[in-house]
Amino acid sequence: MNVNLGTPYESIIEILIKKGYAGSQTEVIRQALLAYERMISEEEVRLVSKGIESEMSEIRSGKVKTKTLEQLKKKYGQ
Repeated sequence: MNVNLGTPYESIIEILIKKGYAGSQTEVIRQALLAYERMISEEEVRLVSKGIESEMSEIRSGKVKTKTLEQLKKKYGQ
């Protein structure tokens, strides 16, 4: 795969190699992709946690009514 990143990004890659963070351009790009994947995963976890907390807050405040497992089994015949 050949990728043309452009001058600003190529400069960043060269700086990272010179500082010893990576041994090659490929290694810099691999590390960047792994860091990006981690960042996206952490953001997904954060958003899910925020959603769960929002739902739990509504349940605690009484805005949302809950049912027991037994009530659901009775209602749906299982």
